[in-house]
Amino acid sequence: MPPLRVPVREPSRWKMSSGEKSRGVALTAPMIGTGRPRDKPRALNSSVFAQNLARKISRQHNARARPREPPTALHSPTQRIMVSCPMPRTSRLLAALNPEQREAAETIEGPLLVLAGAGTGKTRVVTTRIAHMVAQGVDPGHILAVTFTNKAAKEMRERLGRLIGAKAESLVASTFHSFCLRFLREHPDSLGMERGFSICDPSDQLAFVTRALRSLHVPSASLKPRDALSLISLAKNRLEDPDALARRLDPDLGHLAARTWEKYQDSLQHACKLDFDDLLLETRRLLKDPKLRAEAAQRHRFVLVDEYQDTNAPQFEIVKAITEEHKNLCVVGDDDQSIYSWRGADMTKILSFQKTFGGAKVITLETNYRSTETILRCANRLIQHNTKRHEKTLRSAIGEGEPVSLVTMRDEEIEANKVVQRIDEMVQAGHKLDEFAILFRTAIQARTFEAELRLRDIPYTLVGGMSFFDRKEVRDVMAYLRLLVDPDDEQALLRILNCPPRGIGKATQERVTAYATSKGISVGQAFDQAEHIKGVKLDRCQPIQRLRLRLRTLRGLYPDSSKNLVKLVQQTIVEVGYEEEVRRCYQDEEEYKKRWEGVEEVLNAAQNHAQKRKRPGLQRFLDELLLSAEDRDDPEDSSKRLSVTLMTLHASKGLEFPQVFLVGMEEGCLPHLKAVQEESIEEERRLAYVGITRAQKFLQLSWCQTRARGGQALSRHISRFLLELQQREPPSDWVPAGAEPALKRKTKGRRRRARR
Repeated sequence: MPPLRVPVREPSRWKMSSGEKSRGVALTAPMIGTGRPRDKPRALNSSVFAQNLARKISRQHNARARPREPPTALHSPTQRIMVSCPMPRTSRLLAALNPEQREAAETIEGPLLVLAGAGTGKTRVVTTRIAHMVAQGVDPGHILAVTFTNKAAKEMRERLGRLIGAKAESLVASTFHSFCLRFLREHPDSLGMERGFSICDPSDQLAFVTRALRSLHVPSASLKPRDALSLISLAKNRLEDPDALARRLDPDLGHLAARTWEKYQDSLQHACKLDFDDLLLETRRLLKDPKLRAEAAQRHRFVLVDEYQDTNAPQFEIVKAITEEHKNLCVVGDDDQSIYSWRGADMTKILSFQKTFGGAKVITLETNYRSTETILRCANRLIQHNTKRHEKTLRSAIGEGEPVSLVTMRDEEIEANKVVQRIDEMVQAGHKLDEFAILFRTAIQARTFEAELRLRDIPYTLVGGMSFFDRKEVRDVMAYLRLLVDPDDEQALLRILNCPPRGIGKATQERVTAYATSKGISVGQAFDQAEHIKGVKLDRCQPIQRLRLRLRTLRGLYPDSSKNLVKLVQQTIVEVGYEEEVRRCYQDEEEYKKRWEGVEEVLNAAQNHAQKRKRPGLQRFLDELLLSAEDRDDPEDSSKRLSVTLMTLHASKGLEFPQVFLVGMEEGCLPHLKAVQEESIEEERRLAYVGITRAQKFLQLSWCQTRARGGQALSRHISRFLLELQQREPPSDWVPAGAEPALKRKTKGRRRRARR
């Protein structure tokens, strides 16, 4: 038996230094302990002291290790294990876990499903489990940990580096795509690409698809390049071929999409490129080779997959192929937080895990360390209405907490006003701005909250979406309105010069601008004098001359008043043909509606200005919008200072905030109308559940009785999810989303309201 390596110390200084701990203790026993003397030893010579200390460590280790004998498959009792610095901390890490967490961390072999509810310490369990595996003698180089983002993979490596030191460097912690890229690079011959391959970035993908559509003479009205890419990507993630895609879609669209896919794939192959979906598909194909599959299984003897509910079909088959022989697969996830089916995630994989991997152990983590009991009761009550799920009930480790608030608002302007007012009051009471999050179903809902936060000069950060004030359509309409106020606003005129197209080329623009500079007049005035500009054809400038005349006429027809403001904005949009321009640019109906929403929000903002201002007017309205549009926080600066967070529910997944406002909980909004039409109610309910479980201490849910669209107020109905939370039947006049069009309500009777 090899001798124990222990520090030799003088009797009065018997404790190990950190440097000596890092050199470790070599033992032949299957498990190791850190035992140290409880009492200060008597004075001994160095050799006797060393022998006594070694025997004491060994006895304490054996006594501690005996009740927990590790699986013999990991290492034999005679295998020599070298323990590095972090190893003695493993027992403390395990002791800090609750019983379910510890069971998950200590289960090393065989298929294991860890159902980790929201806020149940999933990341801690995952990293502790890996550290424990290494402490038990598992070679880190045989561990494969797969996450869904590069950020998550990096954080995992950093945490493990703190726990197991340099050994973390040999562990593979990566995204699926990174793992597949490395695997394919290691097997170029099997891939069948003589020149090797490169990754096709999104811009190249778009170019290839555009070329494919052009070669097929497909008009953009029938299938836009980005839409074609989305269809192809989703089909690949579902393991469909072009024929299957064609059968799934409308016959005409399906045929076009399938042909485009074939052309697109030919272009990729000719250029020796793989897109991100192909990385998965090619890895799956190569793993069908018994030799390569055995090689991968031998190398990755222990596989861990995080966020398992978000895996798609190719990812599932890759994992299954690698673990088919040794069955050492641990997956961690929560079916109640599966919200990405629209991009190929297949929740059935986590629901059928036990059936797929026979003899699988299932451990459910239900103790929540994030939220109060009142918030969790709300979440549990909602998600129990889903039928396709693993049963679990979250329990708070924090305590009861204050009740969840449910607030009914008259409209979205009041909703924004009241929410921001509440935030302002709580900040005045001592809360920090970064404690607050406002969550909504779609990015377009951010507009009213952005405006209200800006009005009160409260810093905010919009996550996962473009600001309302940065949308092209919004800036275009604002440019036309600026020309109503000031016909000589050069930046506004240059912005809309060819929006819609007016046949004014670059050369004409340059000559007109140069003439304006030389004469000391505005560009607009120069267009009016086009006949005096050398090299400029008069007919090229006449559309702008006519536009300037129409705008002057419009301004005279609608003097400033609360009654006229919305009419002026509406009529301007009609006169310049902007709706036709949006339809021309976005011929896909869904994309058109999405873009037109921005224009309607300008009308809503005008309506709001007319109602709340004592002296409403176009100039004052533009001042509000322009200040909002131009006063954008510097990204670096905003990340360094405290701010309220605005984000969609999808973007909020994985985050937590002390104070959460979940807004817009109406039929057609949450649940979204499109989801209702596609019978995806359970995923919408999971999305609401995700929003609720972001809250730590305070949660307010709100809905609006009316919501503006195109300057008109449409009546809305309370979300079915709020009815479920209240455990009450719908009111007699309640109409679910999709059942019938919302009823219009006149806007002129809406009351003004005070700002503060």
